[in-house]
Amino acid sequence: MRDVILDPTDYVGVSFWIISAAMLAATYFFFVERDRAHGKWKTSLTVAAMVTGIACLHYFYMRQVWVETGASPTVFRYVDWLLTVPLQIIEFFLILAAVTVVRASLFWRLLSASVIMLVAGYLGEVNADNAGLLWGMFVLGTSAWLYILYEIFVGEASRVNNASGSPAGQRAFKSLRLIVTFGWAIYPLGYVYGYAGEGDVAALNIAYNLADFVNKIAFGVAIWLAATSDEEMGQDA
Repeated sequence: MRDVILDPTDYVGVSFWIISAAMLAATYFFFVERDRAHGKWKTSLTVAAMVTGIACLHYFYMRQVWVETGASPTVFRYVDWLLTVPLQIIEFFLILAAVTVVRASLFWRLLSASVIMLVAGYLGEVNADNAGLLWGMFVLGTSAWLYILYEIFVGEASRVNNASGSPAGQRAFKSLRLIVTFGWAIYPLGYVYGYAGEGDVAALNIAYNLADFVNKIAFGVAIWLAATSDEEMGQDA
């Protein structure tokens, strides 16, 4: 059997390699820094490490598949997203729960919307030959994402965050919702790019890889900044 190695001129493969290494480093960092966090933030950093750890595992595998086949099957992306995106939704709830009382119904609404978004996206992409289903699922998935944006900008999640007395928590929440707005927007744009006209598979994979880098690692960094801020330490002292 012939050994297959990463071609240095294969920029998609190189992007898989860079992102997998970055996810590994981020996972280690979040677990180590967990010891510096206050009790109420430790779980949030653990979840952040879980997100990047799961992504790291998938990226090492997807890199190898790309190197050997020149393809990145849709199912691999969605298996990763179905595990990590709901965990990121949990992060919003944990941030709010760390600084104030939050109703469990908010958590279930956000989690349900994230699952609908992902399942709709997957069903649309694997049925790309059925235009009605492809774009119907796109509308459903995008609607679920817009609902999440509503909740975190003007809905209950936003109101609870604004009423909390934690500056660090409020900053983390605002950072995360910017990531969910602009970082997550890359996914529906990629969906349209890939299926409306002539999609460039290589460029699409690079875009998705960079999006995951921002949406997973930067997400965790926002949590870490809140968990280790001097203001919070002063409040808990």
